[in-house]
Amino acid sequence: MANLQTERENLKYLRLLSEKFPTAAEAATEIMNLKAIMSLPKGTEYFLADIHGEYEAFIHVLKNASGSIREKVNDLFSTTMSKEEIDDLCTLIYYPKEIIALKKKEFGIAENQRSAEFDTWSLTAITQLIKVCRKAGAKYTRSKVRKALPSQYSYIMLELMHENSSDSNKSEYLQSLYDAILESTEAEDIIVAFAETVQKLVIDHLHIIGDVFDRGPGAEIIMDRLLTYHHLDIQWGNHDMLWMGAANGNLACIANVVRISLRYANLNTLQNGYGINLLPLSLLASEVYKDDDCAPFWPKMGKGGSETYDDKSALLVAKMHKAISIIQFKLEYELIKAHPEYNMESRNLLHTIADKDCPTVTSSAPYQLTEQESEVIRKLAVCFKKSYKLQKHIDFMYQKGSLYLCCNNNLLFHASIPMNEDKSFRQVLVPSESKGKWETYCGKALYDKIDETVRRARKEFKKANKNMGRESTAELNTDLIDYFWYLWCGPDSPQFDKSAMTTFERYFNEDKATHHEEKGYYYKYRVEESVCVDVLKEFGLQGPDAHIINGHVPVKAIKGELPVKADGKLMVIDGGFSRAYQSSTGIAGYTLIFNSQGLHIVKHSPFTSIESAIKNHDDIVSSSVVRSHSSHRMRVRDTDTGKLLKMQADDLQMLLDAYRQGLIQERG
Repeated sequence: MANLQTERENLKYLRLLSEKFPTAAEAATEIMNLKAIMSLPKGTEYFLADIHGEYEAFIHVLKNASGSIREKVNDLFSTTMSKEEIDDLCTLIYYPKEIIALKKKEFGIAENQRSAEFDTWSLTAITQLIKVCRKAGAKYTRSKVRKALPSQYSYIMLELMHENSSDSNKSEYLQSLYDAILESTEAEDIIVAFAETVQKLVIDHLHIIGDVFDRGPGAEIIMDRLLTYHHLDIQWGNHDMLWMGAANGNLACIANVVRISLRYANLNTLQNGYGINLLPLSLLASEVYKDDDCAPFWPKMGKGGSETYDDKSALLVAKMHKAISIIQFKLEYELIKAHPEYNMESRNLLHTIADKDCPTVTSSAPYQLTEQESEVIRKLAVCFKKSYKLQKHIDFMYQKGSLYLCCNNNLLFHASIPMNEDKSFRQVLVPSESKGKWETYCGKALYDKIDETVRRARKEFKKANKNMGRESTAELNTDLIDYFWYLWCGPDSPQFDKSAMTTFERYFNEDKATHHEEKGYYYKYRVEESVCVDVLKEFGLQGPDAHIINGHVPVKAIKGELPVKADGKLMVIDGGFSRAYQSSTGIAGYTLIFNSQGLHIVKHSPFTSIESAIKNHDDIVSSSVVRSHSSHRMRVRDTDTGKLLKMQADDLQMLLDAYRQGLIQERG
């Protein structure tokens, strides 16, 4: 009976499938297509972590594919072109619109005008770009390459890429195509299209292992770029979680976001990027700290900082920095008091500085917000909630993001798996669906529960905003919104996992021993292969080609530390993308590249600027750190996508058999 039911359900499914493939020939053709795709080498994955707002370096790394494009250009032209010519071609691929504008200026021609010199340069550029595009797309199907092309030029670009000019029967045809391109003044758009297609084909999939936000000057620019990227995912870092909490209305998260922006002299992201009005905070700071030099709060400028100010402006930033820090400590006290589950009472330290250069911190009520402080945080909260661009970016974080990802036998997460001293997975409290109730989870179950909780919190926030002013929101589970702050800095948070975030001590205690943040046991044990194998097994991954990929803790390459640990089972790819870390890492970040041959980590030199890259060909120099070859050359069939394709091929084979056996009638 059960078998009969299964057969009926299978037949019902096959009939639905037959609507897309109505004949045996169409089903057979698609099977052949899928099997051919599965035999191709896997696409190249790129992994970046801890970008921290460094938008110029990030955008350039995407454009030059961490040096991979230059490698392809060298392979093609090293014997026929000079180094200067190769530099010119690489820069054209990275910044085609800007280079075209410079060339037109050089040739003295205006918009939509032609000259013999510009036509000659354009034709040379197109023929060179065609060769690079062919090489970049060599391991993909023609269909996939076509999808990477801009629709308005896909036909003519495919013709140029796949026709052979040495064929006497086609040489006149190709010459006519080139002449038509030049005469129609479409050459500029064709050059841009080929350059951008090369960039797309070289990076098949992008993984961001956390921390897009904070420190650097352009997190909003990075998010805008990611919004349009062809294929990516994000694993949330603790700084991302902080911004997610702020966008969802968590007041302590908002204060932290503003404080960090002021600490790194990065007001542009808040004010110009997201429209956050800092005037109320500025007025409070100017009044309360008018005679205070606010020395510990002086913004980090120049090295590691985002912007430079004159002394008067920098002093105002310092005063604002101090004002929001005091507000932050008061707000955090309220969260800690409301949630004994956090076990963070030791972080309430503001009373120790009562009446010491902090007029709003009194010995009688050190943690009480003044009326003016309350009004400042209220107005900031309105700005964060009403910022269209911020809310759009956070929605994208939810759409493309998660706490962890298992992809092609790699386990991606930002920071840590909370562990005990005996190497077992630590039980951690997480708020439940019912307000005031908490449950414990560990290992993979902990990650799954936190991911679910963070998503429910977003729904709670949107529900509260929708109902605001129309009905009571008292029944909403505020534990969920509060929990964002714990994920940012809580001792058992998988995205932090340190004894404490010693922000207070760094401001008010000169003894650097008090600044120490003791890392959780995961950071101690993750150098052991057996521990990494256990973690991978917990998430359902195993075998010689399974790896953990983390960020969060900068690798101090300057001291000889390597990003590969645990006999190759773990890769930590935070190499100091943020300028704030480069003095301690000695480099400017890592890219992990995963292609059909295996894993390859490259380290980057510091980036000057996009302007210098365009004018002076200042590329980011990327050099190999380590290569880890797979046990066999990976094909599409070996990937997660390949497994799905095989299932589709198997289903189509059943449909084909049903056609041949007469169980389903062909149509058309």
